[in-house]
Amino acid sequence: MKIAITGVSGFVGTSLKNHFLNKGYLVVDIRRGDLSSVEALKAKIDGCDVVINLAGASIIARWSDEYKKVLRSSRLDTTNLVVDAISISENKPKLLISTSAVGIFANSGTFDEENYIYSNDFLGKLCQEWESVALKAKSEDTRVAIFRFGIVLGRDGGALKQMLTPFKFGLGGTIGNGLQAFSYVHIDDLIRAYDFVIENSSLEGAFNLTAPEPTTNKGLTKALGKYLHRPTILPVPEFVLGLIFGEGARVLTDGQSVKPKRLLDSGFEFKYKNIEQAIENLVK
Repeated sequence: MKIAITGVSGFVGTSLKNHFLNKGYLVVDIRRGDLSSVEALKAKIDGCDVVINLAGASIIARWSDEYKKVLRSSRLDTTNLVVDAISISENKPKLLISTSAVGIFANSGTFDEENYIYSNDFLGKLCQEWESVALKAKSEDTRVAIFRFGIVLGRDGGALKQMLTPFKFGLGGTIGNGLQAFSYVHIDDLIRAYDFVIENSSLEGAFNLTAPEPTTNKGLTKALGKYLHRPTILPVPEFVLGLIFGEGARVLTDGQSVKPKRLLDSGFEFKYKNIEQAIENLVK
């Protein structure tokens, strides 16, 4: 199996690369320089069985007008390039797995892939465009799957690594009242979901990549306090995050409640179904 990965240097990309190498697969790293032209990218992906598109600038940042352009370009332009490179490849991949996020959904209600309300804000619209671009790669030769990530939890990177330091010092707490929804996925389940979709050739379209039991920011905080044996009494006021991140603070102060109906219906079994199971495994 030969798998090409964009965004390979990030937390998820590195985790996937190591996993596939341990399985004996050949992994093709697609770096920034390989995205200079469609011909350069074609040379990297031609003959690959699978292309995994993870490219995208960090969403946890101050969303200035300029940074919004970076968020759009790093997702839409890169995905367009991937789609174009696939289209001119002589030996097209059998599968493209592109990325999206649960930010596509509104922040009130609980949604799955069949029952949902899309958000009309910047992130929601960006995710909708991102998915539309990726789906253009679908052909008789190539199926397309889109993984809508919840917050990815792992020991070696991502959101949890940033959270642990203040919690270990007893300085952790909820964001605001902590009632905002928090949909997440353990990194091990995320990797297993990639294997599952790669190995099941009938699976395509959008999949919510989140644990079956979404929680809240308060639920996350409680689990961290419990397994780190630390108090969690210092809430972070929402206005402070607003001062730091501006509009981008909504990623932290709002949240989506999302369930992975299509994965479950397809027979995928999560190892870490709720936030306590995930946090206990990751911090003990």
